[in-house]
Amino acid sequence: MILEGIVTTCNEDGTANISPMGPVVDEPMSRLTLRPYQTSTTYRNLKRTGVGVFHVTDDVLLFAQAIVGGIEPVPAMLPTGDPSRFIIADACRWYAFKVETLDDSAERTHIEARVVERGVLREFVGFNRARHAVIEAAILASRVHLLPADEIAADMQRLKVLVQKTGDEREHQAFDLLQKYIAESSDGPIK
Repeated sequence: MILEGIVTTCNEDGTANISPMGPVVDEPMSRLTLRPYQTSTTYRNLKRTGVGVFHVTDDVLLFAQAIVGGIEPVPAMLPTGDPSRFIIADACRWYAFKVETLDDSAERTHIEARVVERGVLREFVGFNRARHAVIEAAILASRVHLLPADEIAADMQRLKVLVQKTGDEREHQAFDLLQKYIAESSDGPIK
């Protein structure tokens, strides 16, 4: 199963890189298969350090900010015994992992990782229709270079209705941020 979440890795300067990612996970959450593009910071960090943390969260604004590369302020992180691992303090659950194999012979790297530590920080509130819509919009935003602009615009229009009907302030902020990013990254504004 693919589970959407947030991965933190350690940049060369010792700061946290925060990136949305949907790894394939097994039922007990003991193994992850990640497929980052070789152009991504996550790929470079995992290749260099071999460790990261996968987070399950219901904070869709964090997803949107991570997609557009503008997480301000950077979320609070919990201290760990490893300076190359970062745990987002407001995540619901986290899974520290160690890379076992990394195959970068194709455009998308294939990384097999084993979960070495895990924790629960708070209850998962859940997703309403707006939160699901924001996650789908974030995935569309991450693919503006792969999908036709008119297809993205049609999907965003459909998703916008769900956010308007069932979203709170954070979902509206997240969706607006993604709409702006897509408009600036494609052929024109999405109305």
